Amino acid sequence: MNIKSYIREVPDWPIEGVSFKDITTLLQDSNAFKYVIDKMTEPFSNKKIDKVVAIESRGFLLATPIAYKIGCGISLVRKKDKLPFKTIKESYKKEYGFDMLIMHQDTIVKDEKILIIDDIIATGGTIETTIKLIKRLGGKVVGISSIVDLPFLGGSKKLKKYHLHYLVSYDEE
Repeated sequence: MNIKSYIREVPDWPIEGVSFKDITTLLQDSNAFKYVIDKMTEPFSNKKIDKVVAIESRGFLLATPIAYKIGCGISLVRKKDKLPFKTIKESYKKEYGFDMLIMHQDTIVKDEKILIIDDIIATGGTIETTIKLIKRLGGKVVGISSIVDLPFLGGSKKLKKYHLHYLVSYDEE
């Protein structure tokens, strides 16, 4: 299946010069969505995974069926002030500015094996920050799965020491 044909590219969004990769068009097609979930899960099917960590917000849409398929729990990584209980937080630099990610402090138990799910690997900042949060809680990252990689932004190079998996890659634009 040609995944790229299901991903809409939106020029000059959110800022001029950026070609945004919109996966909502992929999610609308039941066959493409099922294929993506199966392919994102496949490399981790023989690994012991206790939790899937979903990164806000498109990661939630992907991580939930993946956790169901694997048969494990799910933990959420959210933006500041979006979780109701006691949290831990990490600040990070994004492509377009600074932000903060949080997790509930009791969402991961020491030594749990974690699979991180997000829709896109760009600079790697969001995933690196998520890894810091997971490690602070005592979790061990066994892999990262994503739909899109933008290698020209350097994220996949930073994350190569992890079992990194993605379905499509876009060359520099």
